[in-house]
Order: sequence, then C-alpha cells, then structure tokens
Amino acid sequence: MDVEAQLKKDYVLNVIKNNKRIDERKFDEYRKISIKRGFVEGKAEGSAYVKIGDTEVLAGVKIDVGNPYPDTPDEGVITVGAEFRPIASPSFGSGPPTPAAIELARVVDRGIRESKCITTTQLIVPNTESVDSNGKITKKIWMVIIDIHIINDAGNLIDASGIAAMAALLDTKLPKYEDGKIIRNEFIGGLPITKVAIPVTFRKIDDKILLDLDSDEETAMDTRLTVTTTDMINAMQKGGTGKWTIEEIKQCVDTAFIKAEEIRKIVEA
Repeated sequence: MDVEAQLKKDYVLNVIKNNKRIDERKFDEYRKISIKRGFVEGKAEGSAYVKIGDTEVLAGVKIDVGNPYPDTPDEGVITVGAEFRPIASPSFGSGPPTPAAIELARVVDRGIRESKCITTTQLIVPNTESVDSNGKITKKIWMVIIDIHIINDAGNLIDASGIAAMAALLDTKLPKYEDGKIIRNEFIGGLPITKVAIPVTFRKIDDKILLDLDSDEETAMDTRLTVTTTDMINAMQKGGTGKWTIEEIKQCVDTAFIKAEEIRKIVEA
C-alpha cells in the first residue's frame, strides 16, 4: 500500500472508530442511486446506466442465437462479463480481464442465475425445430450476453454492476429471427423476467458493518459479504480475509431484504 492509500485508510479508520462516516451517512445508508434505461441506442438489445454517488456503471445486453448446451437442451444461455476501463480508476490497466473483474462478473452472474429471475426454458427461438442426424429434435436458443463496463470507480462496484445488469435485462427486447438470421431492428417482445434480483454488499471496517462504501472507505475494508435477494435469498458471496459471525450474517440478510426492496422500486420505476 502506498503512502497516499495508507493515509486514507488511517483517516477512514479514525472516523469509523467514532461511529461516523466521511460523508456523514449512516452505516446502513446508500448514496443517491439513479438509473437510466435504454442508455445505448442501436448497439444493444438492452442497456442501463447506473450511478451510485460518483460510481458509474454501464450494462449492455446483446442477444444472439445459438445451440443449447447438451445438459440443458431446452434452456437458453445467460453469460456475464465485466470490463474495468483504465479511465475508470488509476488502478485499472488495459489487457485481459483482471481477477477483480472476473470475480465481479461471477458475483453478478450468480445472483441472476440462482434467482431464476429469467425463465430460461422460455428462451427458445420460435419456429427453429429441426431433426439432427441421430433423429433428435433440436431447437435454437436465445443467448443473453450481459456486458458490464465500469465508467468510474468510486466504490461499491458489485452493487452498482448488479443493479445495472438487472435494469438492462428489464430494458431488453428479443429481436425477430427469420430464415436463419437475426433482424435486429424488429422485436418480438421482452425477456421472460419474473423477478428482480438485487445485490446488497456489506463491508466490515474495525468490526463495524457498513453499506455502500466509497473508494476511500474501501481502503480500510477487512471483509465483504454480498447478499442477493428476490423474495428469498438467492446467493451469498464473501470476499476479503476477515471473518463474519453467524449473528452478523443473519443481521446482514435481514438488512439485505429491506435495502433490496428499496432499490428494487428504483430499478422497476
């Protein structure tokens, strides 16, 4: 850790020890959340721009047609990728995805996948049945490809990315598919979404549990816990080296349901 980062960490720790935050928020208080759906026109089937405080994330959804996996022949495919643009933070470089980018994508992916917020059995492309060489009936499926782009890292990228991905999915329209080709300027409807999964990430600093850390506060973080919920717990992911007690986890889960419902209203608005 360089001198500047150490000074930030020491300052944050000193403030937290006095049961305060740098920006005077409560420990369980988010910064202002704003969402703009349909942010990218013409280049994606769905998109959303999310801003939490000064953290900015853009999610785009691309729809392609492909073949199902052998073990799920009657289901479509969902994938999530994340890109940390160098312009978003001095700590981000160019090149292949970093471990942090891979982890972020996996946490968002797991929350969406485990929540079953998209009915994947309905991601079958209409009128594409055929018989293969073994006499089996095969179908084409929709491939839902979610790309997350970090525009500015001012802290709490997991929640911002998960919210952006979910908002982009709600914005997505399935294109028409005729004669083996996608007609991207014509649409047949939206995705079969039944739930809205929201991640809420808790972090510990000096044994105190906080929500929505900014980038300065994150320098003093010991450990984190992301809880993704719909009307039930869908996924949990721990990061960092610190520990969580059973009581702390229960407390986080209870709070996650409350905060997720508040955020869900913004996403669905």
